[in-house]
Amino acid sequence: MSTTATIAGLLNKHIGDLVADQHAPAAVGAAIRGADQSVAVAGDRLRPGRAHRDRGRQPVCPDTLFALGSLTRTFTTLLLAELAVRGEVSYDDPIDSYLPPGATPLPGPGAPRALVDLATHTAGLPRLPRNLYPRGLRRWRTDPYAGYRPIDLYRATARLPHQPRRTTIRYSTFGVGLLGQLLANAAGTDYAELLAERVLRPLGMRDTQVPDEPTLDERAAHGHRRGHPFPHWHFDALAPSGALYSTAADMLRYLRAQLNPATVVPSSLASAVIDSQWPRRATQRGQRVVGLGWDIRVVEGRALLWHTGATGGFTAFAGFSPDADAGVAVLANTTPTHRQPVIRAGRRLFRALALP
Repeated sequence: MSTTATIAGLLNKHIGDLVADQHAPAAVGAAIRGADQSVAVAGDRLRPGRAHRDRGRQPVCPDTLFALGSLTRTFTTLLLAELAVRGEVSYDDPIDSYLPPGATPLPGPGAPRALVDLATHTAGLPRLPRNLYPRGLRRWRTDPYAGYRPIDLYRATARLPHQPRRTTIRYSTFGVGLLGQLLANAAGTDYAELLAERVLRPLGMRDTQVPDEPTLDERAAHGHRRGHPFPHWHFDALAPSGALYSTAADMLRYLRAQLNPATVVPSSLASAVIDSQWPRRATQRGQRVVGLGWDIRVVEGRALLWHTGATGGFTAFAGFSPDADAGVAVLANTTPTHRQPVIRAGRRLFRALALP
């Protein structure tokens, strides 16, 4: 696999098949291997309420926005690395250092939770804050995180038992959402602006954002669930865990930065990219290894790093291998199903690029 034409053909086939086989109304992808790179798009935005009218159809393009869901977490953990490289925070800082008064977790034995524990899902936090459920259950399938405020997040944090660090990796939307808010507190600004200033703009990812409603209406693919239009999710205080939208063009820039961090400016961000890829935690038997936000596995002597994402109407996959100098991202405007066609397409592409 050495020519752009070969990469483009492979990417176009997988992206086109997702739409042709009706797995998603639209899909976009980015692929890179060495100096060769390509972007592919297929399908229509299909604006809600107009899916069967010509004026509701608009072909997607490399700059169409798609929700990243949990892929957002790799950006939040990269933000942690960037602040740590600059010396503005430390990986081992207790989370108490950046909590507002009254939000400190309950006292008890053992070491306090640290920022790196939140970034590696080893802080022992539940998947979701318990105080999310009373209001979230009313709109669980439509917009479960909307209206969940920072004060709610801090109240849930204050009720956490004080625990030692664990080797158990327990995936937590709560944990990474809290991490992003703590980093914003440390910098004295809000999460979205801090991420844009320290990560997104330096990487040239100017379209990647937590979009407002006019931007969603004008530029985003509309989410779908089982073939029907589905509303966009709003994460509010949990934005660092899942609120970002991005484009095929920007995801290509993200992959390029992951594979070639020496080209990233400023140098603090380049060092942060490298830091984020190092293995940080592993389960006792080593079945699962994680970096800052990335799952890591060594296959045929090559390190593979990846993450998936999903909301009520979107699915996303991104993976790269520094050893193979290859990476791929696939975004689609459909909710995941038990067969996971979008994720499977991403994994097949990733394997073809990284393990030819």
